[in-house]
Amino acid sequence: MPFYRQMGKLPRKRHVKFSKEDGTLYREQVMGTKGFSGIQSILYHHYMPTSVSKVELIGSYTPEYEEQGALTHRHFRTAMHQEESDAVSGREYLLGNEDLLIGVVNPTKGMDTFYRNGDGDELLFVHKGTGKVETMFGTLTYRPGDYIVMPIGTIHRYLPDEGESRFLVIETTSWISTPKRYRNAHGQLLEHSPFCERDIRVPEELVAYQELGAFEVRTKSRGFLHRHIMDHHPLDVIGWDGYLYPWIFNVEDFEPITGRIHMPPPIHQTFEGNNFVICSFVPRLYDYHPDAIPAPYYHSNVDSDEVLYYVKGNFMSRKGVEEASITLHPLGIPHGPHPGKIEASIGKKETLELAVMIDTFRPLKVVKNAQKMEDAGYMYSWLESK
Repeated sequence: MPFYRQMGKLPRKRHVKFSKEDGTLYREQVMGTKGFSGIQSILYHHYMPTSVSKVELIGSYTPEYEEQGALTHRHFRTAMHQEESDAVSGREYLLGNEDLLIGVVNPTKGMDTFYRNGDGDELLFVHKGTGKVETMFGTLTYRPGDYIVMPIGTIHRYLPDEGESRFLVIETTSWISTPKRYRNAHGQLLEHSPFCERDIRVPEELVAYQELGAFEVRTKSRGFLHRHIMDHHPLDVIGWDGYLYPWIFNVEDFEPITGRIHMPPPIHQTFEGNNFVICSFVPRLYDYHPDAIPAPYYHSNVDSDEVLYYVKGNFMSRKGVEEASITLHPLGIPHGPHPGKIEASIGKKETLELAVMIDTFRPLKVVKNAQKMEDAGYMYSWLESK
């Protein structure tokens, strides 16, 4: 993130002696991106973060994709996924490519182990449920509408509250940041940005555990899942400072940009990464030109695949979708409003829809298991009754 934070106890300068009351040293860890030229934070541990008593390979993390078929629009009813598990082991993947994996999960129980993604940042959108996520940078609480941004290499675990819970999961092999065009040369969000630093929530409490024992950390790296048994509690950080840490942004704080005529999808952009962007469609006023058509025009994805996750509301351009539906509109063929939706939008003043959009600039592949949730007739839903 583009602004500096610190928590807990820190020495006055970097890379100097920092002693406990008994005279032994806290262990300093520099955690950064792009070698030593990207954003970073410095953490101070009770114990050595390298102190591991056992390592095992669990297995491949890459899902099995279906063979290439006819180019077609796809619709997956992910509300059919009812399996309840923790926030990592219960993930059901639907789409992926070299840059990211997209899936859903129903996290209704706390994690018995810890987890870190060593391949890239993760973004989890909380559709339903509340709880907290404990991390090496401190604890954050989450609620519906939250985007949880988890940086690469961060050890953490999700602890949901009781009740229904559903997340959209985006795992990357790169980074997630705010859109570059909304930031100045120093990284500060500009006045015309649809949100600002004041809307961002950072870790609320830092608890430094000093327990010794056997603690499992599952690490995703190089497309495989690995088991590391540490001889101390992995959340043993006494203090940290820097620009790299987990944070939360709630979609209710996204201030939509509107205009006299229909505005293009980039106005909804919320995040970006390597070869993808993420957008938020939120309740907003419609266009106010006297002849405006609020529904989007038909358009061709010339060089990107479009994915939409439907959260709630009546999406103005679609029929047949429901809460937690995911649609895939691939590059190479046009897409747009269903029959009658353009005419029905004329004269409307506002929309109460809420959806998350992911545009990828390399083609997405469909995971084989996703077929069990597919609406096979979606491609033909634009045929008008004669």
